[in-house]
Amino acid sequence: MRILALISIFMVSLTIKPTLKGQDIEPKQYVCYHTYNEIVIDGMVNDPDWSKTEWTDLFQDIEGNKKPAPLFKTRAKLLWDEQYLYVYAELEEPDVWANITQRDAVIFHDNDFEVFIDPDGDTHGYFEFEMNALNTVWDLLLPKPYRDGGPAINDWNYSALKSAVQVKGTLNNPSDRDKGWSVEIAFPLKDFQIYSATGMPRDGDTWRINFSRVEWKVKVENGKYVKEKDPATGKPFPEYNWVWSPIGAIDMHRPESWGFLQFSAKRAGEKKVSFKADPEEAVKTELRKIYFAQRAYWNKSKKFAENIEKLGLNPGEFQYHPQIQATWSLFEGIAYGDESPWLWHIDQSGRTWKSKRD
Repeated sequence: MRILALISIFMVSLTIKPTLKGQDIEPKQYVCYHTYNEIVIDGMVNDPDWSKTEWTDLFQDIEGNKKPAPLFKTRAKLLWDEQYLYVYAELEEPDVWANITQRDAVIFHDNDFEVFIDPDGDTHGYFEFEMNALNTVWDLLLPKPYRDGGPAINDWNYSALKSAVQVKGTLNNPSDRDKGWSVEIAFPLKDFQIYSATGMPRDGDTWRINFSRVEWKVKVENGKYVKEKDPATGKPFPEYNWVWSPIGAIDMHRPESWGFLQFSAKRAGEKKVSFKADPEEAVKTELRKIYFAQRAYWNKSKKFAENIEKLGLNPGEFQYHPQIQATWSLFEGIAYGDESPWLWHIDQSGRTWKSKRD
């Protein structure tokens, strides 16, 4: 019965409509410097090394520049040491409110701040974190994206997470106008090792990461904030989704579209380090074109294609010598760069991995 259930999950995941949206959006980049000073998690940016750390770009709509700019500004900065990855963020907000107090509830039903982290960049095995202005948190991990049949492991918790909120104004008080709220988080690095190819981060290591902010339209009724409803449906208006690195679609669970976080052993404020792009990312990007095309082909034909031409792709547009092996229910794509020692793989689950070239 368990095998039948797994086959059923696999088939359902393949029928999800694939899309290449977001593939033409360049992911953001951020160099994360080392701190040797204590970072006190209090929701404020008053620790000395924070002042030496650069802000991210201001958040954009999750779909990118084709949508209007966010109504309010959001930005973040990061540091790390041997124990924690630190995140500080500022959220401009004239009406700070929050209702959810239960840990691991669905926090984005309130306005929230979210962090997504994929330590090894294979799109499988990643972490999601959400918090509201009451400092109520939801931490979970996903063995693989929902599109690939992945469940969310909701009862997983960080071992030594620290988080704090500061409200610049008054919480849940419609009688005044607020400036916003800030969050400060310390993620224990040891907890990422279950999905990290290199264990604890080292100088020059690059992870995939993104930040999201959910914002609801609200109005005041009987002295309280309530979500504003669309008269046509009687339901709350859809939430805004503002992110650091735009996805191209309203779906945060596309790790291949997140930004890049590069760790530097240089001390914050010591010396500016330029982001160094990994040339292997271009090979993985080509393989993901094959993966999305295979999903579309399977939805139409109920089998996988054994060559690029059948997928409707132009072989001349590929630079990294892709090859495909396929049965009706499984496939594997392989590609490599001419100067690379690695052979890169992708399969019907969407995960990428590498092996040594002969």
